[in-house]
Amino acid sequence: MSPENAESPTPLSRRTFIAASAVGGAAAVAGPALLGAEPAAAAADASSSPVSLTVNGIRHTVTVDNRTSLLDLLREHFGLTGTKKGCDAGACGACTVLVDGRRVNGCLTLAVRLDGAEVTTIEGLTSRDDGPLHPLQQAFIDQDAFQCGYCTPGQIMSGVGCLEEGHTGSPDEIREWMSGNICRCGCYVKIVKAIQQAGS
Repeated sequence: MSPENAESPTPLSRRTFIAASAVGGAAAVAGPALLGAEPAAAAADASSSPVSLTVNGIRHTVTVDNRTSLLDLLREHFGLTGTKKGCDAGACGACTVLVDGRRVNGCLTLAVRLDGAEVTTIEGLTSRDDGPLHPLQQAFIDQDAFQCGYCTPGQIMSGVGCLEEGHTGSPDEIREWMSGNICRCGCYVKIVKAIQQAGS
């Protein structure tokens, strides 16, 4: 075939070049999506986990962001606002709840680590709304162990932990084991008396 009979290549115009570049760039960026992969959905799945736990005697299974604290799970997912959001740094004790009978700061405890756990909040200390108060709740009333009342749920839950752990032998022992919950409260003397009353 002579050079005269060969097909000449299509001339490349500026418009053709820009259009081809745009299509190629879009394919490079959206490549995984065009191939059927869903990286955004996969990333979302990796950042959340299902958790099954018992809260105040009721079993729950929820999918939560892996960064969700127990405190936020209780307040925002379950509507249990008795547990207070104070310093959010584990210093004030307002978020104290019981996990498997042990005291924890809800703001520092990741919900995803509690799969299978039993959580008790201030709302779970009595079996029903019109039932008798927990002995420590009654003792707080009897001893007028309230200052502003904001930290009271956490103080009561920590006090219940002290009762169950047997740390109520003396006022000094109670103060030591309650230090994270009463160190900022001017009513701590009455709180100690309330725990003594409930433990007697």
